[in-house]
Amino acid sequence: MLYEQILKPILFHLNPEEAHHLAATFLSLSHKIPFFHKTLSTFLSYKSKRLEQTIHGIHFPNPLGLAAGFDKTTELFPTLIHMGFGFVEVGTITAKEQPGNEKPRLFRYPNQKALVNRMGFNNPGADKAYQVLKNQQKSGIRGINAGKSKMTEIENSVEDYVYTLKKLSPYADYAVINVSSPNTPGLRSLQTKKSLIELIKGIQSAFENQFPIPLYLKFAPDLSLEDLRENLDVCLSENIDGVILTNTTLDKSTLGELNPPEGGLSGSPLFEKSLKFVSEAYRVLQGKIPIIGVGGISSGEDAWKMILAGANLIQVYTGYIYEGPYLPYKICQYLDQKLKDLGKENISEVVGTLESSL
Repeated sequence: MLYEQILKPILFHLNPEEAHHLAATFLSLSHKIPFFHKTLSTFLSYKSKRLEQTIHGIHFPNPLGLAAGFDKTTELFPTLIHMGFGFVEVGTITAKEQPGNEKPRLFRYPNQKALVNRMGFNNPGADKAYQVLKNQQKSGIRGINAGKSKMTEIENSVEDYVYTLKKLSPYADYAVINVSSPNTPGLRSLQTKKSLIELIKGIQSAFENQFPIPLYLKFAPDLSLEDLRENLDVCLSENIDGVILTNTTLDKSTLGELNPPEGGLSGSPLFEKSLKFVSEAYRVLQGKIPIIGVGGISSGEDAWKMILAGANLIQVYTGYIYEGPYLPYKICQYLDQKLKDLGKENISEVVGTLESSL
């Protein structure tokens, strides 16, 4: 109620990036308010044993995470982890500091509950992120999303990713290789089979084939299903620990504009495409490695469908912008009630049961 009637009108009166900066500034300073984090956790966290899972030795208090893109600097994690999320993925972080693309670069579409962004991995770079993380109290599960620096030639991608991952993986529970943003020139070319294998082998070799934490790959929703299946086979053959489906889409036909801005579309229009990718991935992977489903989730119903389609974990971002800080609580409460109604003891029991539930 407070968000819908007071905070959201104020934030949505500003342009999207200014609104994000205002919210981020408050969140970064909130640790100075006595008992603020404890209060946040009390009001925004929904707890239930039915929602807990252990995946790759990591105990998730609930399956809902905040996707990469919200905390681009890693500075907001100590507050965000108390806002009802089971985990928070920070970044995308690149080896080199970069300002991102020219503004404006973030656009709202409230009628569709969507965003278009061409941010371009604006972030402080691995060295500055390292300085933040090494002095930061870690009070929950943190993922780190690594991308390629814009100025790095595509043939030097391995070294670029390795630099970030070596710097930051000691401060993460899992890491993500992001090869799917549409806003870094040439990045999505790393999703071709040959390039993907070379990238994975190069990164693993730099860690002597013993990557210290679970390593995920994040893919775009604009792949063909054939290419998706091929990439999933690569993940299995090259011992990748999990996949994240999906990043933003270049297909903006749902916006109904003749000349939509460049960039990737996120939010509700992406949901069905992401759901289809998660379902197909579950069919291919058969539970051999976990799937994190992301793209257009803005309600408990969406989250439930994504889990039934095959997602072990789920993430929100655009939906969080539109629905507000109570969204994690609402989603977790909905999931728990569905499990209770079905007589299920744990969320893992319904992963990938979409067809049997129809």
